[in-house]
Amino acid sequence: MGWTTILYAVLIFCFLIFVHELGHFLCAKAVGVKVNEFSLGMGPLLLQKKKGDTEYSLRALPIGGFVRMEGEDEESDDVNAFHNKPFWAKALVLIAGSFMNLLTTVVIIALMAGIMGMQTNTIADVSKGSPAEQAGIMEGDTIIGINQKEVKGWNDIISLISESEGDSLTLTVERQGEKVNLVSGVLENESGRRMIGVTSLIKKSPGMAIKTGISTTSSIAKQMVDYLGQLFTGRGSVNDLVGPVGIVSIINDQAKLGLLYIVNLTALISLNLAIVNMLPFPALDGGRLLFLVIRFVTGKAVSDELEAKIHYAGMLVLFALMFYIVIQDVDRFILH
Repeated sequence: MGWTTILYAVLIFCFLIFVHELGHFLCAKAVGVKVNEFSLGMGPLLLQKKKGDTEYSLRALPIGGFVRMEGEDEESDDVNAFHNKPFWAKALVLIAGSFMNLLTTVVIIALMAGIMGMQTNTIADVSKGSPAEQAGIMEGDTIIGINQKEVKGWNDIISLISESEGDSLTLTVERQGEKVNLVSGVLENESGRRMIGVTSLIKKSPGMAIKTGISTTSSIAKQMVDYLGQLFTGRGSVNDLVGPVGIVSIINDQAKLGLLYIVNLTALISLNLAIVNMLPFPALDGGRLLFLVIRFVTGKAVSDELEAKIHYAGMLVLFALMFYIVIQDVDRFILH
């Protein structure tokens, strides 16, 4: 693991944390909350400049960042203090950080799709002697159905061919405005993957890129939420989690494959940060939102002092979990 990997890791963490805190900051400013400090990094102060009511800081340790709002964790008579704002405004500020990470994921995936192009269900090439050629499939055909099941994109083609059974399948293609039904054989490669011998036509379109960014982010987010559900119901294991050491190790592996893989990993980490921060656990944005809802419903049933103690306890639990994961990562990624 070299300095390049460490540099990538620092840049990714700093960028995603900056984006997260920027979401809180911009939303707080938009709803009129007084922001005392907007800091990138933690620990000793390196640089600081004050503009208006806000001090903009750069700190030595690239392991976090924060937005310090007036009246967020303490009482304040300032009319622009966080706790003096209406429920909807406070909720938006708490959600804004994760929203920015979610938006970042969509933008990164959309940019990648726009630059590289997207696979379509239109055929670019038919391999010589392949089952597709023997079936009469031609370059420019658009596959719209396989075995009477609708095809909307290239992933549908791959899935339906992989899931098919038998030595043949029925393809419905659109050719010069007409629908044509063809019967194609199926081959299996050395790894057992079923295929018919066609490649996809790559298209570049801003509209399709944005659509891909949204749909892909939604699909991956669903998988992450499903896994968290398994974790909290006992069907998943904490041993499957990775922390900073594990992430740096993964960055090292991805860096060997190229910059594109680093960018893709950045999108995944950003989405993970968005989801984890909205978990209803003390000290996380989701936990603060939960207490905000409780207070909105019950009034002052939960005092400021009690909530602060609960968030502090939650922070200790998170630090303990992180310490456990770091030790586990060292054992998995460094010692072995």
